[in-house]
Amino acid sequence: MVEQQEASEDALMTRIGQAIMLLHGGDREEARNRFAELWAQIGEDGDALHRCTLAHYLADTQDDPGDELAWDLRALAAAEALTDERLAQHDAAVAVRGLYPSLHLNLAADYVKLQRPEAARVHLDRARAASGALGDDGYGDGVRAAIDRLDRRLSEQ
Repeated sequence: MVEQQEASEDALMTRIGQAIMLLHGGDREEARNRFAELWAQIGEDGDALHRCTLAHYLADTQDDPGDELAWDLRALAAAEALTDERLAQHDAAVAVRGLYPSLHLNLAADYVKLQRPEAARVHLDRARAASGALGDDGYGDGVRAAIDRLDRRLSEQ
């Protein structure tokens, strides 16, 4: 039974990865459709890792900044339900605390789009405070650079 559940979770992560490739390849609409289908499959009470991943990427497919914010808030809520033990069960495991810089950065960017600079600053500060959990690698460097860019943008406003 456990092996069957693990195989099902691996298949779901594979399907999520395929939709991510569509998104990165520029097919936002098809990616959005596939992410939405997967979200309907797992639901609001599904596995926190799947919800976090799906909501994080679903946010990137939204045309409306309010919808993007709603999905990013879902991703943060799902991350708060994650444990390091759950992440360790996935091949691309990262520490839970390593998710927060990106999640808060996305929320800060959402609030900038919605012309809510105070809320943006709160999440940008949280992203920076959490950035110590990022590795010294391309991903970590990219998130830190994005935090700095958004900070400059907010300071100029």
